[in-house]
Amino acid sequence: MAKYESVNPYTNEIFASYENPTDQQIEESLALAHALYKKWRHEEPSSRAAILKDIAAKFQEKEEEMAKTMTLEMGKKLSEAKEEVEICIGILNYYADHGPELLKPVDLPNPYGGAYYLKQATGVIMACEPWNFPLYQVIRVFAPNFVVGNPMLLKHAHNVPSSAALAAKIVKSGGAPEGSLLNLYLSYSQLDQVIADPRVQGVALTGSERGGASVAENAGKNLKKSTMELGGNDAFIVLSDADPAVLKAALSDARTYNNGQVCTSSKRMIVLADRYEEVLADMKEIYSGLKWGDPLEDSTTLPPMSSQAAKEKLAKQVEAAVAGGAKVYYEYPEIDAPGAFSRPIILTDMTKDNPMFDQEMFGPVCVVYKVKDEAEAIALANDSSYGLGSSVISSDIKHAEEVASQIETGMTVINGRWITDGSLPFGGVKKSGYGRELSPLGLDAFVNEHLVIDVTDQNQQ
Repeated sequence: MAKYESVNPYTNEIFASYENPTDQQIEESLALAHALYKKWRHEEPSSRAAILKDIAAKFQEKEEEMAKTMTLEMGKKLSEAKEEVEICIGILNYYADHGPELLKPVDLPNPYGGAYYLKQATGVIMACEPWNFPLYQVIRVFAPNFVVGNPMLLKHAHNVPSSAALAAKIVKSGGAPEGSLLNLYLSYSQLDQVIADPRVQGVALTGSERGGASVAENAGKNLKKSTMELGGNDAFIVLSDADPAVLKAALSDARTYNNGQVCTSSKRMIVLADRYEEVLADMKEIYSGLKWGDPLEDSTTLPPMSSQAAKEKLAKQVEAAVAGGAKVYYEYPEIDAPGAFSRPIILTDMTKDNPMFDQEMFGPVCVVYKVKDEAEAIALANDSSYGLGSSVISSDIKHAEEVASQIETGMTVINGRWITDGSLPFGGVKKSGYGRELSPLGLDAFVNEHLVIDVTDQNQQ
């Protein structure tokens, strides 16, 4: 059986399969990417920025094809898949517009002489990406590294190989030189070999804690810089003064966007006691109003999970949570369909001794906590192994900012759910990983900060 398969989660039917590359194909890819890095060392970032504009235009042209491929492979609503393509276009244009300026030398005041540091490419980057955003996850690593001058090898998730192939194809058709983005259907042992190769200088991974730990270990063993964007158990804090309309708008897709399969989804609703029943009622209304069906149809608001395996894993987690004392406040009616559908569910009374208290549940599961005051809300938000994103809902923006500053997390949105943009850094702390993608921070993730200092005057004294 092929290692990589495209399976439509709406029907559970296989429609494409791909084999692992041969050793020769891997070597050819590494050689090609490394040669391109050497060539790019002598070219200005502005030349690559212009190509990013052309790639963005090609993405716009191929939006329908790219969106449909993602929907067929991992089940997200077609409208959300199109939105994902638009996000990618924004990222490509951000680095096209700002990359060259952000890569200019940086002056360093010092007591010895004229000094600055260059931001230079380091070499080939190995990117390991997950299935929940088959295109966005790729582009947010590719775009900044392309303008820097770091070619990228891609190992995508096993269930979105067609999306991976299409992304590489369209990047190339947009004018990117051969070797800029090379898609490889690597086995785990082959991935280890690639990371160990001296031509690879960095490793970027978005995925599970287990996968991140394994790849980070191999990168560290081989002294390769890495960035890890891992799971989350994000807190959604509702303060007493939250505007009801703002709250309802923020809740409307906080747990339903991408069917809850987002590392930055608001998985823990932490609510002050006087707003607790309101949040439960709002979430019940949102979940009960969903319409399951074919994600290619505009009328569908509840698509299938990404795979049958993902559905089964989530079901076991819910069972464990209930067995551990959590109560079911609401569960969506039975879905009579062959696909990987998961019934949305609201859980309450989740205690610290529950086996799911500190686990990420990837899918349409909403856990609502009642707290007596703000201090308890912050303490509960921080009582997690994860620290990726969070939300604070309050009418007092300054106070919401103060609360946000106390949350041990990489990102906080005030009066809304998670958002992303090329200009905004993405990343977390604790077991949610390290390093940042997107924004100027993502641009600098794999650059050589090369110090140049003139000490002539010191030696003429």
